[in-house]
Amino acid sequence: MPRTMALGRARRLGLGLSALLPLVAFQAARADVGLPAIFGTHMVLQRDMNDRVWGWAEPGEKVTVTIATQSKSTETGADGRWSVTLDPLPAGGPHTLTVKGKNIITFEDVLVGEVWICSGQSNMQWAVGQSNDADLEAATAKFPNIRFISVPQVGTQEPQRDFKGSWQACSPATVKELSGVGYFFGRQLYQTIDVPIGLIDNAWGGSACEAWIEPKILAADEFYKPLMTNWERIVVNVAKAKEEFPAKLKEWEEAVAKAKAEGKTEPRKPQAPDGQLNGNSRPGNIYFGVLKPTIGYGIRGTIWYQGESNAGRAYEYREMFPLMIKSWRDEWKIGDFSFYWVQLADFLPEKSEPGDSSWAELREAQTMTMARLPKTGQAVIIDLGEAQDIHPRNKLDVAKRLARWALAKDYGIDVPYQSPTYKAMEKKGNKVVLTFDNVGAGLKAFDVADLKGFSIAGSDRKFVWADAKITGKDTVEVSASSISDPASVRYAWADNPVCNLYSREGLPTTPFRTDDWPGVTAIKK
Repeated sequence: MPRTMALGRARRLGLGLSALLPLVAFQAARADVGLPAIFGTHMVLQRDMNDRVWGWAEPGEKVTVTIATQSKSTETGADGRWSVTLDPLPAGGPHTLTVKGKNIITFEDVLVGEVWICSGQSNMQWAVGQSNDADLEAATAKFPNIRFISVPQVGTQEPQRDFKGSWQACSPATVKELSGVGYFFGRQLYQTIDVPIGLIDNAWGGSACEAWIEPKILAADEFYKPLMTNWERIVVNVAKAKEEFPAKLKEWEEAVAKAKAEGKTEPRKPQAPDGQLNGNSRPGNIYFGVLKPTIGYGIRGTIWYQGESNAGRAYEYREMFPLMIKSWRDEWKIGDFSFYWVQLADFLPEKSEPGDSSWAELREAQTMTMARLPKTGQAVIIDLGEAQDIHPRNKLDVAKRLARWALAKDYGIDVPYQSPTYKAMEKKGNKVVLTFDNVGAGLKAFDVADLKGFSIAGSDRKFVWADAKITGKDTVEVSASSISDPASVRYAWADNPVCNLYSREGLPTTPFRTDDWPGVTAIKK
């Protein structure tokens, strides 16, 4: 509605100017072409892909997007939304991207290269400034062709179409706030393949896997009924607590006044009860609040570092983690984009005897996902953790192990990328011979000659430490004098295992067990 028409209508209705201004502002906002913050100056578009550009405007408005030598036009739908798809662009730039409707938006310094999402919980969120040698890393972070954007942490059940953020070029002044794993991963790619790199950092510390999944997907599967029922109960309890909160607040105010009058310590103010509903664990909260505004942006893949918050439900994670990956791929609609994750590091005190471990079971669930979905990979970091800190500072080596997967699988670089993995076992009397895949030039013991980290059990399922030795390029023989009829072998099966079997290329062997005996996180039926 033109401004003059709005003024006339207001006068006919007897409205004052103060009542009119919101109406005019609303009409102007509807007329303006807009885009989510994922599009902006300094952004990186995915090369060699039909990149989608989208936004909103007045219903029926013609919108034209121009970049390089191409121009794409469309009309907005009845809901005011529009979308165009660009023809594939080669790596390079800078370009100017222009979006024209009734107004014109111009984004400068747009590069075309490789775009990756950096996602997960606190170990992905962990910044360069908190990592090893942060001062040296910042001083050398002169990579203007590495760009990043961070998505704020918004937990909600309402789908968000936008967020507050902007693309930035990597520099000594900006890099300290960027994800350490994300930056070191992107830098390795940039220095190897020499094209612009875009990093979308959306990690949220402490987040649970279910918060990254649309709730209706979980609700449709009977397997997740206990999880969803629990959250339904939480919602009801919070609603009740919110009703009671004003009375509690009044009681607190009276108690404060009394404490002041009597010279006593004031009681702590009660917390608003709805915080749990807006946090990083409720199913769908991060999907709607953080992921949704970026879904559809052209990407090569995702790197992921999460699992700590689900370690107590490792058997559930066997299903949930691949479901999350598949749901992202389904909604992105660009096929099976690459998805590489970090297996949980070693953490907590070392144990003197072999036993069960929820962290080992979570690592097992992560490993299983590679067999469930294509174009997935796992960076094993069982040697890079810290017993007393769930946030190990060595993010550089973590990122390099992720980068090996991308360089080998996405960019055709001939580098070792996968850790040795258990293949098969064969009993020979009181000994077990293990065979491994992905051994590269062969297996080796690191640091000391004797192999560490193997345990063995008979049918009684009581594990003891085992003697182990490398017997071939891809074989290890395991035994224990107290086990005459072995039934299972485990390796690095602990929260913080002492283990030293590597490939000769320096990649640690993936923790494993040969049995499928119910673990401590097994789902009771």
